[in-house]
Amino acid sequence: MSCDHPAPAGLADRIHGGWLGRIAGNMLGKPVEQGEVWTRERIDRYLRRAGALPLTDYLPEPADEADAAALRPQWRACVRGRIHGSCRDDDVDYTVLGLHLLETRGFGFSTEDVGELWLLRLPYLQTFTAERAAYRNLATGLRPPLTATYDNPYQEWIGALIRADVFGWTCPGDPVRAAGLARRDAVLSHTGNGVYGAMWAAALIAAAFTAPTVRAALDTALGVIPGSSRLARTVRRVMSLHETGLAWADTVATATGESAGGWIHAVPNAAVLTAGLLYGDDDFTRTLALTVRGGLDTDSNGATAGSVAGVRTGAAALPGRWKDPLEDTVRSAVFGFDGVRISALAERTVRLATAGSQGPPLVTLPP
Repeated sequence: MSCDHPAPAGLADRIHGGWLGRIAGNMLGKPVEQGEVWTRERIDRYLRRAGALPLTDYLPEPADEADAAALRPQWRACVRGRIHGSCRDDDVDYTVLGLHLLETRGFGFSTEDVGELWLLRLPYLQTFTAERAAYRNLATGLRPPLTATYDNPYQEWIGALIRADVFGWTCPGDPVRAAGLARRDAVLSHTGNGVYGAMWAAALIAAAFTAPTVRAALDTALGVIPGSSRLARTVRRVMSLHETGLAWADTVATATGESAGGWIHAVPNAAVLTAGLLYGDDDFTRTLALTVRGGLDTDSNGATAGSVAGVRTGAAALPGRWKDPLEDTVRSAVFGFDGVRISALAERTVRLATAGSQGPPLVTLPP
């Protein structure tokens, strides 16, 4: 499979922006990633007590001990003034692994190739929910699609969606192809709305390179998944509420209240993500802030929103308060990639995006 649409202007800067945005959004949401504890209302109380509303930077340090005790254990490396490079997180590990997949197996990779790379490059204890179930199934000899369905109650959760970015970045302006790549990856561990979430996210990121507005990118992304799916209906619901002029908080409350599945399910998280993008209105900081303040799977949603907003903004125009603390460094559990430069990952992604060939795999050894 090749991605042979004309490359958008400023492609390298925009792919770099996608990487920076994904990592920054992940870091912003990581301390409060526990949706049943960190509700939208509690996140805003935290920010209000710390004098950080409106939110325009990484989370401030907690204002009291009760808040500190409820944060994720890694919070000290993710708050303002303490960030020195990115924290390790599965939302970034899978992006790195997806890049390595395309470099070593090419755009014609199989779902079996994805599973093999997991076993070779990804520690089992750094996988969660559907990915851990699929990993366990791979290790016992099962093959796709059984890896997604056997003893896996997490099939429609958000895991496949967080793996989709690299497919959008490497197919800029070609959302259909991006969605096809994401589907081939997703079916290793997910079914139904879990797969549709990955396809939608990949198409959204691919469309972000060329769409005139973020709303237009969302419209395009809906075209790659079944219109009758719960995920598509939920995204359309958020879009319609936004069109009425309803306030952001009311839109999020309405749409997530109508979406069953829990705080890690793909459908309610798609609602939070869609609202953050629409009400963020192509402003990078506002998009990240609203998406994370929306609650649920905050680091995953922040990462995907940051990826879309970063592609649309470009690395050069990203505010320094978001990119400078990352110190161009990624911590990763993917074997061979810990400490790699963000700029190097972006350059490697650009090479894939511009190669556009169906030839042999682009074999690149890890740094």
